[in-house]
Amino acid sequence: MAKAKRKSKVYELAQKRLAGIESISPALDLGNGLTVTAFHTHLQAVADKLDAYNTLLSTADAAQNELADQEKVLREFSERMREAVGAVYGHNSNEYEKAGGKRKSERKRPTRKPKAA
Repeated sequence: MAKAKRKSKVYELAQKRLAGIESISPALDLGNGLTVTAFHTHLQAVADKLDAYNTLLSTADAAQNELADQEKVLREFSERMREAVGAVYGHNSNEYEKAGGKRKSERKRPTRKPKAA
């Protein structure tokens, strides 16, 4: 399952606020480094970090999918190995049990419940 990509409410609010401030004056300078250019710089820094974060999530999704695929291959190979040991040594052998199988003689037979009259 893919990880949800992140959005930033702070970023979206800042974009709206910047649009409003630019409508006052595109070159507004309020002193102490509070300029439209500085606002753009901070906004772009957050956008870059957000994009990088979401890219990492996509990369992690791809790695997770590759791992799941490889686990399926390993599971199938493991079962084939166990069944091959059973074919060579028998399904009631100690070797089959060592390979992770359950010996036939140790399997519990299902009991049927009597029908209610």
